[in-house]
Amino acid sequence: MPRSPRVALEPERVPLPKRRSKRVRHPLVIAGNAVFTALVLIVIATGAALFFGKQRFEAPGPLAEDKVIDVPRGLGIRGIADLLEKEGVIDQPYVFIGGVTVLKARGGLKHGEYKFTKHASLADVVNTMIEGKVLQHLFTVPEGLTSEQVVARLLADKALTGEVKEIPREGSLLPDSYKFTRGMTREQIIHRMQQAHDQVLAEVWAHRSPDLPLKTPEELVTLASLVEKETGRADERTRVAAVFVNRLKRKMRLQSDPTIIYGLTGGKGSLGHALTKSELEKPNPYNTYQIDGLPPGPIANPGLASLEAAANPARTKELYFVADGTGGHVFSDNYNQHLKNVAHLRGIEKVKAQENEPSSSKPAATPPNGAH
Repeated sequence: MPRSPRVALEPERVPLPKRRSKRVRHPLVIAGNAVFTALVLIVIATGAALFFGKQRFEAPGPLAEDKVIDVPRGLGIRGIADLLEKEGVIDQPYVFIGGVTVLKARGGLKHGEYKFTKHASLADVVNTMIEGKVLQHLFTVPEGLTSEQVVARLLADKALTGEVKEIPREGSLLPDSYKFTRGMTREQIIHRMQQAHDQVLAEVWAHRSPDLPLKTPEELVTLASLVEKETGRADERTRVAAVFVNRLKRKMRLQSDPTIIYGLTGGKGSLGHALTKSELEKPNPYNTYQIDGLPPGPIANPGLASLEAAANPARTKELYFVADGTGGHVFSDNYNQHLKNVAHLRGIEKVKAQENEPSSSKPAATPPNGAH
């Protein structure tokens, strides 16, 4: 519709803007919006922190090579983090602490000696300590050592602690390799060796030969200790045991050189020289050239193989054996053949002595240990 000139000159009426509702302007609503915004920002920040923290937690660590660290008992999480950082295992102690906290393992980190591998991540370090994967040491006892020699080895092992109250009874320890963790006491190792010995002895005694001339398991240990000291060859143990068993059945003296040596040294080691005639003739409770039957007790701690050989000796009539000069022995049923074997051995030793000493000033060697 056309407007008149007067109307056209009048300004148009514009509607006023709507006012915000009182509800929107309420202080509680404003505060709520602020809190919600803050929470959203916190969630975003936390998510980002967890994302990047997880990456750092699982990233390879700074350790250039495998390293063993001893974490003392009673050290808190901060102290552990400082120790690991000082030793170069980790370079982000706060990430370490944060990871432990997230995993709820603050009280689950175990003390002990750990071996951390090259470039171990924080996750690897934490899991290793939570699971208590402490470093295992090995204490090895060879067959044939005396109890005093075993104790000397225990005292020399610096990973063990504590003193040894007394030398264990001879023959009561089972030679073997025993795993332990740093800080274990020497008495604990001895107890484990004794337990292992008792279990093995009970099993071997239960399966012994029915005609064995032995009355007790302790006598079996004594016989096995003689076998252990006479030969280190697996293929000879049952034959050496048979010689001693045949002699026991015939009421013959055992005439074993290692028993004399044990009586002279008290189990402290070797004589350092070949047995002399005076030592062979010198009476002592372990001199089986002078006493009948078995010595009063073991002369060493025999291993499982010697215990089994003594419990089930070979079925032979052999009564003598002598070293053959090559690490083994020559066996015989009668004394005349034994004398021939001894003479043959002396001849070999004389030739060797002449080859080593052109002047031939060295006298012929005495019969070796084990000559009967």
